Amino acid sequence: MRTIAIVGASLSGWRSAQELRAQGFDGRIELIGEETHRPYDRPPLSKDFLSGKVEAHDLALAEETDVAAVEATWRLGRRAVALAPGDGAIELDDGTRCRADGVVIATGATPKTLPAIPPGVHTLRTLDDAIALRADLRPGARAVIIGAGFVGAEVASTCKALGLEVTVVEALEVPLAPVIGPELGAVCAALHADHDVRLLCGAGVERLHGEHRVTAVELTDGTLLPADVVVIGIGARPNTDWLRGSGLTISNGVQCDAGGVTDLRNVVAVGDVASYRTPNGAQRFEHWTTALEQPATAIHNLLAGHSAANFTTVPYFWSEQYGVRIQFAGHASPTDRIAIVDGAPDDRRFVATFHREDETTGVLAMNTPKLFTKHRRQLTPRPAAPVS
Repeated sequence: MRTIAIVGASLSGWRSAQELRAQGFDGRIELIGEETHRPYDRPPLSKDFLSGKVEAHDLALAEETDVAAVEATWRLGRRAVALAPGDGAIELDDGTRCRADGVVIATGATPKTLPAIPPGVHTLRTLDDAIALRADLRPGARAVIIGAGFVGAEVASTCKALGLEVTVVEALEVPLAPVIGPELGAVCAALHADHDVRLLCGAGVERLHGEHRVTAVELTDGTLLPADVVVIGIGARPNTDWLRGSGLTISNGVQCDAGGVTDLRNVVAVGDVASYRTPNGAQRFEHWTTALEQPATAIHNLLAGHSAANFTTVPYFWSEQYGVRIQFAGHASPTDRIAIVDGAPDDRRFVATFHREDETTGVLAMNTPKLFTKHRRQLTPRPAAPVS
């Protein structure tokens, strides 16, 4: 291979470029990114950046020395609109074509949203999203957060700290139940009440009110929630529309094997857009650590020309809400047995482990990082997808 194109210039795309050089690739690297910004750290967007504790320059992942070492051709502010595997070309939104012998798909995901969105309604995925939202967060304003997942809860926490009146709307009866089960989901949900934030569970959104500016959120039961600013945090969908007709299998992302290799041997997928075949259907790992670690395996396989190695992982994520640090690691299922092995949930300082038959499948902790790390190290890494 003489030219490799990386489509997506966030963490997983940037790590792929670094891995190409680290693994000895001396050809041309084309790094294509829809955003105009060089790679930056996303987790602080909902926390320290939104609260004004850090600025955009503090989030940079690609220092000038690193950029020079990678020697990539950057195409920022350009969106890929088609992949033609027959002639190895990627078509961009300005009509140009980028030819490559190998392709890394790292296009990530886009936040799900609602129809008929007036000004003052936000999603939070990019730096530009965070800049726009931060400008709307004024003390005393009424904020409605739609979705009580980790991003929604972090935004709610930040808004409360900034002096806003906050209401969180969640469609599930227990937030996070599909991820960590109803028992621990209820513990996370209680953090809102601990800090005088209103949480409405089992509530659907009918529509948003306001023409020139959002004024209210109407729920399916007719309840009207006055709002000066609304944040939608109801999940994300993988960015795969541009791959129609490419010959790749699209199933909740770009389908690949445990090594990140797609139906085309010269195309790999990394990060949030990579979808693995599992007994429970197509699964994606939307975690910072996966985006950081997975490219090493995918690049190895891309340069080898076949799936020579599998990406094994213990999924990990963390969240900071109302001054409480929540950490989770493992392959746990909500139906696994849960044991509290240290502390007490009511004290918001505990460690819980997940068990399936004789196996420990996961660990969740609040405000106990050292003990969490001990239990995390005992978890067994698994391939991202079943190995045939």
